[in-house]
Amino acid sequence: LDFAVQNLGIPPELNNPIKMEVGIEDCLHIEFEYNQSKYHLKDVVVGKVYFLLVRIRIKHMELDIIRREITGQGQSQVTENETLTKFEIMDGIPVKTESIPVRLYLSGFDCGPTYNNVQNKLSVKYFLNLVLVDEEDRRYFKQQEIFLWRKKIG
Repeated sequence: LDFAVQNLGIPPELNNPIKMEVGIEDCLHIEFEYNQSKYHLKDVVVGKVYFLLVRIRIKHMELDIIRREITGQGQSQVTENETLTKFEIMDGIPVKTESIPVRLYLSGFDCGPTYNNVQNKLSVKYFLNLVLVDEEDRRYFKQQEIFLWRKKIG
């Protein structure tokens, strides 16, 4: 006999956008923003990636969703990372001042709510991982934690 427990989350009072700048000196400078930092499980991640400086031959760019589960505590703590999806958002070489729109629907992926330190034994966290791959298959990435919550049962 299998059973499941679903807890409804409370909508966050504050839901600030995520804005970051990353780069490699004199080679690459990008700015990215996502419309919010907290999403319900059927929500849509909306954002943009701006290329301010491009001197690397980028092959493609993808957005990954990573689930990190941390169980146990102290010496027996175990961390497991699972990539839930790799979503290609750009193919080809971008030019300076180019803006790439991002729209990723969370409903198609096996996400659950974020849990932080449940009885000092369990944490489940989610990350958006923006990955750029150059023509020599070098990977440049930036991870940003997001908070997921359950809006309704089902």
